[in-house]
Amino acid sequence: MANPTRKFGLMSRKVLLGTTVGAALFFMIVGVIFWGGFNTAMEMTNTLDFCISCHEMEENVYQEYKKTIHFTNRSGVRATCSDCHVPDPWVHKVVRKIQASNEVFHKILGTIDTPEKFNEHRLELAKNVWKAMKTTDSRECRNCHDFDSMNPEDQKKRSRKQHINGMKAGNTCIDCHKGIAHSKVHDQLTDEELTAMEIPNPDNIRTIPPQWQAFIDGKGKDKKSDEKEDKVAAAEPVAETAAATSSRETAKETAAPVAAAPAASGSNPAANINWSSIEPREVVLFYTGQASMEWTLKGSDHGGKRAFVTGDRCFDCHEDEEVDIGDLIVSGEKAEATPIPGKRGSIAVNVQAAHDADNLYMRFQWEDGEHAPIPFADGGKMDPENPIKLAIMLTTDSEDDPKVEYAERAGCWQTCHHDANYMPHQPDEATLASSPLAQRLDLSKGFTKYLKESRTEIETEGKGGKMRGGWDKLKDEAEIQAALENGSFMDLLRYKSGTGESEDGYILAERVMTGGQGVNFTGSLNDGVWTVEMTRKLTSDKPGDISMATDQWYNIGFAIHDDYSNSRFHHVSLGFKLGFDDEDAEINAIGK
Repeated sequence: MANPTRKFGLMSRKVLLGTTVGAALFFMIVGVIFWGGFNTAMEMTNTLDFCISCHEMEENVYQEYKKTIHFTNRSGVRATCSDCHVPDPWVHKVVRKIQASNEVFHKILGTIDTPEKFNEHRLELAKNVWKAMKTTDSRECRNCHDFDSMNPEDQKKRSRKQHINGMKAGNTCIDCHKGIAHSKVHDQLTDEELTAMEIPNPDNIRTIPPQWQAFIDGKGKDKKSDEKEDKVAAAEPVAETAAATSSRETAKETAAPVAAAPAASGSNPAANINWSSIEPREVVLFYTGQASMEWTLKGSDHGGKRAFVTGDRCFDCHEDEEVDIGDLIVSGEKAEATPIPGKRGSIAVNVQAAHDADNLYMRFQWEDGEHAPIPFADGGKMDPENPIKLAIMLTTDSEDDPKVEYAERAGCWQTCHHDANYMPHQPDEATLASSPLAQRLDLSKGFTKYLKESRTEIETEGKGGKMRGGWDKLKDEAEIQAALENGSFMDLLRYKSGTGESEDGYILAERVMTGGQGVNFTGSLNDGVWTVEMTRKLTSDKPGDISMATDQWYNIGFAIHDDYSNSRFHHVSLGFKLGFDDEDAEINAIGK
């Protein structure tokens, strides 16, 4: 019989389900040791050193990652492999570690143990990561990047615009930010794959934070634009080098006929405008390379395709980026197969506009550049007679009844196609000569500009090796005539510096140029600065002319062929909105 006076020690006291305090304490200590050891081991596998301890990672993705802003940046904050590829919540982290056993298995098999093998599987590996990020609403990205914490004032206009669109539609980070840490492979996806992958998820729609709403309401303050204006205002003239001075003097001598060339129809009334009373609008024209309209509408070429087709203008996203875009293309890094050494990437043009009851007046001024000889042209000059040509394209501005598709978003870009001269899918001379269209179109100098409105179809994506464009899909003459009468064309005005010619024409089935009945240009090159003035009648009954009313807006774009260039080797502006005595217009013609 038990001794009722026996006393139990604290460690042997039973506390739960017959378990003594001592046993509980023992298992607790063992559990802590196990838990600590497990977590320590798991965290060790989350370090950068561990991730690149195998040469598959060290020799491939790590080398790419070292070149990105996630590795080195001005703030010194580094996002390592685990920050992007391992979930922070413990349960998800364990699941990810279990999944990693498959990667260990393939390491043993040698599936990706050489750079060549790795690249063979790169797209497949990337798809797995993109799918995981899409499923979790880019959870690991949002550990650092949160809309509530972002300051949209410090972002580029394009970034700010797309972030707002993403919050409204339910897009997630990985929809737009593929290839930010490793070599780009999403350009290998078909447009169908890319579109399916980037479909917004309504569950991801977010409430717009106040700092973002301010920009939606038009009350946001853009620091980057303010900084740009401050720099321009504070800039001092840069002294020219002797070489630059010599170059300018040579240019003046070469362009001497420009100043003496007669105007197309007597003196130019634009010369009588008091231009000093009109504030100029700086318009940056940039080199476009082979970035055709089809290029714009193919997601794997142009990452902004989705934003563009859903209504954003090129101007909405790319204003203030023209210099960077031009430098990228002129270098041959993007959309240019035949870069021209020394070609400048952009041209800043001061544009002024005025009007009276009868005419629109415009004045353009920009610095002349050093001649960059064109390697594939005799004497380095494609158009030896004309050091520069200036072109203006106009069309009506109406979202409800657009006469030219996308013109309200892209300006004159709709006239540029993948099968024009010097473009990737340019038809050869034999194809043009044997085409039945040679009876209807002037194909003697190849193929230039046209509008979709004149074609039965346009091949945009190039599926199955098809040539992109639609030069040979011409509608019948009756349909083209109806489109011309309906206003579905681009009005084209052009100035040639060598001869002083003023040309008035339009683009529909092809480029049609006539004499300058409705337009008068004069131009000169003085002290290294080109000045071109234009007088254009507001109304006309001539086919191919846009009649302009001063209470409406018009789509307008500009192009300059410098360096005696021709064809697509020009600088082009984004599309702008031209208005009359309207402060909201991007190009405002002031009544005189």
